[in-house]
Amino acid sequence: MKIIVLGAGLVGRAMALDLASEKGFEVSAADRDEARLKDLAERGLKTVPADLSRAQDLKEIISAQDLVLNALPGWLGFQTLKTCLETGKDVVDIAFFPEDPFELEALAREKGATAVVDAGVAPGLSNLLSAHGLSRLDKGNSLRIYVGGLPSIRQWPFEYKAVFSPLDVIEEYLRPARLKEGGRVVVREALSDPEFVEFEELGTLEAFNTDGLRTLLKTLDFPDMKEKTLRYPGHREKMLMLREAGFFDSRPVEVDGQQVRPVDFTARILFSRLELRPGDEDLTVLRVVVEGEKHGRPLRLTFELLDRFDRASGIHSMARTTGYTATMLARALARGLINKKGIIAPERLGFEPEVFLFVREGLEKKGIIIKETTQAG
Repeated sequence: MKIIVLGAGLVGRAMALDLASEKGFEVSAADRDEARLKDLAERGLKTVPADLSRAQDLKEIISAQDLVLNALPGWLGFQTLKTCLETGKDVVDIAFFPEDPFELEALAREKGATAVVDAGVAPGLSNLLSAHGLSRLDKGNSLRIYVGGLPSIRQWPFEYKAVFSPLDVIEEYLRPARLKEGGRVVVREALSDPEFVEFEELGTLEAFNTDGLRTLLKTLDFPDMKEKTLRYPGHREKMLMLREAGFFDSRPVEVDGQQVRPVDFTARILFSRLELRPGDEDLTVLRVVVEGEKHGRPLRLTFELLDRFDRASGIHSMARTTGYTATMLARALARGLINKKGIIAPERLGFEPEVFLFVREGLEKKGIIIKETTQAG
């Protein structure tokens, strides 16, 4: 099977290397940054330097491929997925784009293609766990998801390192968060409703609203649902200050006769100081709490993972948890475990025991362990 990974950043690189280790897969990676491709080429992968924002070039690049993994930034994600589906390609997508993926349902079905969207850690693994939890209840009452990718060592002033595209990080602090309360979808500002959350090995983290529920708002029957991002305490307030001061604005301002978007300045200057450097280690923390009823009695299921930078491989935790969820779903698709056509939200697969166990066991073999607790009453 010929597989191509679009985007060779931290996560795309991890995905390409993981799939290349699978017998029977011929893996390529495409990116416009040739420096990113050099390492993969030295490891024996076929690489394609290209501007993937050009639809015609993209169609030519993927024409001979059997499966596409989309690891491009969110601003490019929806159009890339659309282009892939227009060529009839199956896709596993981790691009965190703002558009509704179900808008492409008709196109995917018309072309006989399957696209597993939001296939990372959260959204992605969190969706699988949410649906799996609901499947074990007679009735769902509430769903709470907490997730964060953090540097292992807190460093002043921001106590954060950007593991994704800088613009995608900023977008997380801008995009209004959709929640569900009392059966109705409500909208809150990003960074709103802060709360402190305790974790056994990490201590106190701060959580705030972000727009991570996405397809879950349409697909799962919980009257109350929320998703919050986790950071070290204090980070939220600094990002809120920058946002309110206009540093994340997209409307250009004039600087010495030049039109400059503040968000581009911020991404270039501020977040260049937040890039993960060689030797920097990170961790990923995820908690999914599903509450409801079983046989008429209250039941709470809690799923939790704490993953850390893999020193042996040099793969960062966020790349592991995001990328390996996607590659396990790609393997499930390649093996025919996922055989429905159209846009497939990951929670849909959480209701399918064979797929859920395949992904969970595959992650466990890579040292990504999901702990589960059950509390009655």
